[in-house]
Amino acid sequence: MPVKSRWQCAIPQCSFPTYVFTSPTHPLPKAPLYIDALSPTNHYLTTHSYRSTVVRIASGLISCGLFPGDRVLLYSGNNIYFPTVFTGIIAAGGIFTGANPTFTARELAYQLKDSEAEFLLVNVGSIDVGIEAAKMVGLDPEKVFVFDDGLYVDDEGGIVKWTTRERVKGVRHWSDIVMAGNDKFAWEELSTEEEVNRTAAINYSSGTTGVPKGVEITHRNFVANAQQNVHVRNQSQKPYVTPHWLCAIPMYHAYGQTYYATIAPVRKITTWILPKFDFHTFLSCVEQFKITNISGVPPIMVALAKHPEVAKYNLSSVVNLGCGAAPLSREISRAVEGRVSRGRGLKENINLKQGWGMTEATCSVMGFHPDDRDEDGSIGEVFPNCEGKIMDAETGTQELSVGEKGEIWVRGPNVMKGYYKNSKATRETITEDGWLKTGDIGYYNERKKWFIVDRKKELIKVKGNQVAPAELEGLLLENPGIADAAVIGIAYAEDERPRAYIVLKPGASLIPDDVKKWVSERASRHKWLTGGVVIVKDVPRNPSGKILKKVLRERAKTEVVDTADHRAKL
Repeated sequence: MPVKSRWQCAIPQCSFPTYVFTSPTHPLPKAPLYIDALSPTNHYLTTHSYRSTVVRIASGLISCGLFPGDRVLLYSGNNIYFPTVFTGIIAAGGIFTGANPTFTARELAYQLKDSEAEFLLVNVGSIDVGIEAAKMVGLDPEKVFVFDDGLYVDDEGGIVKWTTRERVKGVRHWSDIVMAGNDKFAWEELSTEEEVNRTAAINYSSGTTGVPKGVEITHRNFVANAQQNVHVRNQSQKPYVTPHWLCAIPMYHAYGQTYYATIAPVRKITTWILPKFDFHTFLSCVEQFKITNISGVPPIMVALAKHPEVAKYNLSSVVNLGCGAAPLSREISRAVEGRVSRGRGLKENINLKQGWGMTEATCSVMGFHPDDRDEDGSIGEVFPNCEGKIMDAETGTQELSVGEKGEIWVRGPNVMKGYYKNSKATRETITEDGWLKTGDIGYYNERKKWFIVDRKKELIKVKGNQVAPAELEGLLLENPGIADAAVIGIAYAEDERPRAYIVLKPGASLIPDDVKKWVSERASRHKWLTGGVVIVKDVPRNPSGKILKKVLRERAKTEVVDTADHRAKL
């Protein structure tokens, strides 16, 4: 029988903006909500000014020609205005899609084309890439805007100044959107089942296989997943500690959207935002702003466990440690717990808990009761209103029982609507009765705690970023000297690295370094072949032509010895 959550919670039947703000006019706090971690004294947004800016962006986009259902792509790293653009697009009736700010023009053009984006906002530091990508897909130049953090608003939401409103290389500044808006705009309220199941965002994921696909996340999905998290947090019986969050995870990612653009304003949690991750700056911010919660991916936790600089910072404000995106060994968790708890005279160390989720499930699916401890490396238990089960990994037809390992399937109100304009992939991933096939291999124990032990899906995770082998294989086959290619992930320091096996065309004289350079010139850094390149006579395939990745992973175990310095030079 499926394992059902021990919790149930009511999920508001409303639009995403209404869930966050209650209404366009409801009184909201005027204390700082989002603070620029690099300029904290004068660059921040209150919950009230967050909504005011959202209203201006939403109405401004409509004035600039946005129609209901139009996609708007934001290509930028974090700043305090990222959440306002994200929410503003949704409030306007549009659909948000965010791209990794390290994307090359080729990668950005793919997402622009696949999402059929009508508008593009590009960080000022990446304008050349944005212009090139827009040209590649034929996007109207007047619908491309330069995006920066040069807007200053007061606590009431009034615009104080712009540091600049100039075009950059002929591209309009995003101030044109804000200044075209008005303060009286009210977003459309949604209440029926059909309305709340409208798509609010398209986040990109490789799913269990293939190239990146657009994951349609609805208003209901966002509201449900946030409410699930809030409900679990409210189960705590411990004395309340006013939370201070540090946003170091990119907000183009599902985690950043759910926690920092949604849960933070709902719970009124002051959040300092880092525009770019740097480990020393990260530690300095934890100390300076008395951050209470550190949430990260395995490479950050490895650095906390091993980097010698950690001892120089006062981390005594931290009371919660969390990790996601990829499995973390219990040995590393214990090391992190010891270093963060050092010298505080605690009866027991602060406990690092892992959670688990997928882009296809909005963000979170499993986690811990806030008062529980993890000593086994579990990913916790099923979230409210969700259920999970273990199916045999070969056929997916037999449900397994306690302790048996198989593919994890989950079901709940946070599971995606489907893949954007890809019904085939949707049918392959979600069953007719709503079960999401996760591609992760795991089991649950008699206490209904879940564990990840392997990955059925081919997806590679590099510092929390998804890398699709099929995408890299396609790129490699564009090289005129390569006849065939296969890419797998190899384990490295609580992380993974892409490794390529290639077959050369007759007469080709490529060496591994040539292949690495080919990829590095055409793909963002996390997709580089840092796991190595191996030239082979042939790529193992089954009779139907499918690459036998399991054979290559077994081969890699005999070729790769992880002897590197694991202090995580981030």
